[in-house]
Amino acid sequence: MQRLLVALLAAVDAAIAAGVGLAALLAPLTLLWTIAFGATADWGALWPLTGTLWQFGHGVPLDVTVPPDVVTVIGVAPEAASFVVSVTPLAFLLFTLLFAARSGARAARAGAWLLGSVGGAAAFAAIAAAVALTARLDVVRTPLVLSVLLPAAVYLVGALAGAIRVAWENGDEGLLDRVRDVVDSWADWGPVPASAVRGAAFATVALFGASAVAVAVMTLLRGGEVVALFEAARVDILGATVITLGHLAYVPTLIVWAASWLAGPGFSVGVGTAVSPAGTQLGVVPGIPVLGLLPENSSIWMLIVIIVPIAAGAVAGWAVRSRLVWEGTPLGFWPRAVIAVSIAMLTAGVAAVAALLAGGSMGPGRLADAGPAVGPFALAIGAEVLVGAAILLLSPRNRDELAEERTDRWVAEMAASEAPAIADADAGAGAGAEHETVPLDDLRDAFRASVRKPADPAD
Repeated sequence: MQRLLVALLAAVDAAIAAGVGLAALLAPLTLLWTIAFGATADWGALWPLTGTLWQFGHGVPLDVTVPPDVVTVIGVAPEAASFVVSVTPLAFLLFTLLFAARSGARAARAGAWLLGSVGGAAAFAAIAAAVALTARLDVVRTPLVLSVLLPAAVYLVGALAGAIRVAWENGDEGLLDRVRDVVDSWADWGPVPASAVRGAAFATVALFGASAVAVAVMTLLRGGEVVALFEAARVDILGATVITLGHLAYVPTLIVWAASWLAGPGFSVGVGTAVSPAGTQLGVVPGIPVLGLLPENSSIWMLIVIIVPIAAGAVAGWAVRSRLVWEGTPLGFWPRAVIAVSIAMLTAGVAAVAALLAGGSMGPGRLADAGPAVGPFALAIGAEVLVGAAILLLSPRNRDELAEERTDRWVAEMAASEAPAIADADAGAGAGAEHETVPLDDLRDAFRASVRKPADPAD
């Protein structure tokens, strides 16, 4: 009964996540619809638009086909009347991912992490299928299969990530415990998998956190260009509101673009364009206000910014090494080298997925290529994070770290040697034998003081 209850609660979590995401779109669209069209508005088109944008926010590409009469009126070339938009506004995907991770963690604490994660993803897939079947537009279409699979995959990844993290730490009396027993039997190699995942998490957070700071700095420095593009668009308050809301949904996407710029490969905003620290080559770009943040020129000296991903790797290496020392499991060279390589590979994998979602097409013609290139971005991130992680993980251990290791080993030996004496004392207690003992904590403190005492220069 408890497992069934966990599955039902996970399904409720999935329904709440989907409902909040849809409401976040439906509420402002309803207000804007009312202001723009009044009481005579065609309310039948509001839900299809909401559902289509919700799918788009989870990585589903949009196939746009402009009607022939509209093409004639606005003077668009016939070959530009049909195009694909696949640069995802990652704010919706990120919300679903975090909400799912929270739900998966709760399922793990309830003792049914796998059932809860799969149940929540199945419920989210059912809701995505309902949205895909009911929210259909003639002008903008989404592939039906991807409309169901991609949102469900996002939710499943988030739920499994949150659930496995909690179940691995607390135990699940099942599959993960058996896997952990096998991993622990690897001796010095046992801490490697958990340390690699932990380090990759630190590197990812540090990298994209620094990228968010870079976006904020560019907003402060080039805010005037953004305002000028808003004014050049000649939109009313309603149009400005729509554009602003769209920009907010694309903030995580811009952070991925900034991460690619900091890593070195940069990104493009159209075929034949490039924005990178080594140089900026822009032709005619769309008059989208947020593109006013793009730097007008660059210098080869700006490649110094690649120190940011290296620093992210160093943060990961420091976090892993500190945890290993705190747990009393200092590893040899090769296990630490494997941890550094694994951190780089996992971080590069996250970067590749982020680039895949944040890049693609954003319009017809030369706009069919935008965002960071997946391969160069992932390769650069992997190499730079590896350098930073290796510096911290493979450097020689300092005196305090070695002293801590020797102290712990000595205390363990003393505890083992005291055990027979204590047993003999208990055996001879009836005969009136008396044994004097010294508290083990006092021995530890005395030994640490002697180990950490500075060496005499005369020696």
